[in-house]
This record gives sequence, C-alpha cells and structure tokens, in this order.
Amino acid sequence: MDSNDQDPAPSRRRFVGTVAGGLAAAAAAVPAAAQQPADPAPGQPPAGRAREAASRYPRPPFQNQSQPWPGLAGKMTPRPDHGETTYRGSGRLAGRKALVTGGDSGIGRAAVIAFAREGADVAINYLPAEEADAREVVKLIQDAGRKAVALPGDIRDEAFCRKLVAEAVRQLGGLDILVNNAGRQHSTDSILDLTTEQFDWTFKTNVYAMFWITKAAVPHLKAGSCIINTASVQAYDPSPNLLDYAQTKAAEVAFTKALAKQLGKQGIRVNAIAPGPVWTPLQVSGGQTQENLKKFGADSPLGRPGQPAELALAFVTLAADESSYTTGQVYGVAGGAGNP
Repeated sequence: MDSNDQDPAPSRRRFVGTVAGGLAAAAAAVPAAAQQPADPAPGQPPAGRAREAASRYPRPPFQNQSQPWPGLAGKMTPRPDHGETTYRGSGRLAGRKALVTGGDSGIGRAAVIAFAREGADVAINYLPAEEADAREVVKLIQDAGRKAVALPGDIRDEAFCRKLVAEAVRQLGGLDILVNNAGRQHSTDSILDLTTEQFDWTFKTNVYAMFWITKAAVPHLKAGSCIINTASVQAYDPSPNLLDYAQTKAAEVAFTKALAKQLGKQGIRVNAIAPGPVWTPLQVSGGQTQENLKKFGADSPLGRPGQPAELALAFVTLAADESSYTTGQVYGVAGGAGNP
C-alpha cells in the first residue's frame, strides 16, 4: 500500500474479517444436491470429514519422481487432493461465469471444482499435453450440474490469449470471474545456467499471458466482476534456485495492486492469492530438484506442503459478493511463512 495512504490497519482488518466471514458462511451452509461431490473413491475421506483430512495429508519425505513438462496430477505419487471428494458448495457463486487458466490440475483445478460446486459455469485453459487431467475436470464440473468449456492452447501466444477470452465469453454467455493461474517454474541453481530461452518462457507464461488475457477480458467485465491472480510466497521470500520465477511472482503482485486502482471506479475487483509450497505437477516436472522434492514443504511451520484443496475456499471468498470491498489485496496461504 502506498505510503501516502491512510492507516492501512483498518483495510487489513476489513479484509481479514471478510475472509473469516466467508469461511464461517461456507462451513455453516448446506449444499444443494447438484453441488455435492460424487461418492468418495476407495481410500478417500468422506465429504463430511474435510476438517479431518488435513491431519492425513502427506508429509515429506516424498519419493523420487519426475515427469516431462507440464506434468499430470494423475501420475503423481501421492496424488494431490483438489477437493474432489471434500469440497461442498453452498451456492455462493450461483449464475457466475468463470475462466481459469491452468484449470486442469493443481491450484487451478481446486478453484474450478469449488467454483462449479458453488454454482458457476467454468471455462478452463490448459496445454494440449494436459488433456487427460482436463477431461477429469470437465466431468467434475458437469457432475456439479454446471457448464464446462475446455479451451486448450499455449498462452505464450498473444493471439491465442485473445481467442481464449473470446471463446470463453461466447460459450459461457459472458464472463465475470477471471483467474490468471497458469504458471511456469523451473529450478536453476545459478544465474550462469539460466538461459534467455528459459527466462523468456517463464515471463511469457507468468507475466505476458496474464497481461494479454486480462486486457482481452476487461471489456467484458461489469461492475461486480473480479480478477484473481495466483502469485506466490516467492514474491516475498524468493528461493535462490527460482530466480526467474520469483521475479514473475513479484510482478504479479504489483500488477494486481496497480490494476485494482485502475478498475476500482468500474466496480471490478482485482486481488491475488500467494500460496506457499503446494503439491502440484509444477514441482515434479522441473520445478524442484529431486533433492528438494524429497523434503518439499518440510520447512513450513506446518511441516508439509499444502494441498490444492486447501486454497479453494480462498478463491471462492475473493470471488464472492461478500468480498465486495476487498480489492488490491494479496491473501497468503502458505502454512505460516513468508507471506504478506
């Protein structure tokens, strides 16, 4: 927040109060039948025991594993929890229309599942190589009784980004929630080994695409709409092996705060979520070294990485009407470390 603003404490209290109120409302609500998850798969916790699930989330050490970029959630061990059997909706986003990039897996998938079970129709973007994960997500949206739109393609291309937004608007019949979530992360120990090609790839995916997609979406957004960007703890506490990635996440924070000031008069809110270590395909497809992967999340106060499902409610709360006075904020979900 700018130094010439008034005391920021009331704003923070309002934001925390809004989020806390959203959590309480979601916990107390009784979902409609169409918003219920399917029966749990063998070995999965029942939907009513989401509170207990956190105690059973996996902790390091994790086994060695690697996948070619961009990786698939369905091939990870253990498989991430995106809320497939635990997230219960309460109609907080009924009738809304959302576009989520990187919606096939990881944090984006968790947001998509939650949005659909809260009553929103959802378009997801993903790379063609992620089709197997995307098909699962499409079915989950449809099982929630909502419309699903699958829009594969590479967001490093500006023309595709414009087409992506246009198709989402056309097939959904409008747009009022945009989630810029897709990201590129690749571990490189030394700046001497960080190539221009990799640097460009990371910035095109994380920063340029966010700019292109948002620019194309803004003309379709009306008062009450919102934009949510997935930033990272890396914006505040960068790891030495993620030099390029950390820069992009800091850029996303600045983008969020500046755009919120631009769009405030139009009634369009812009916020970000800054996750800490979260168990997603990003980590096993080059985002971490094998050594770091074994102990991934161990240094967080909770002693484990987060699961994508644990971020779902943050996206819902920032998208919901109850957060109508929340804009230009970064909401940290990092297990207790490194966030604003």
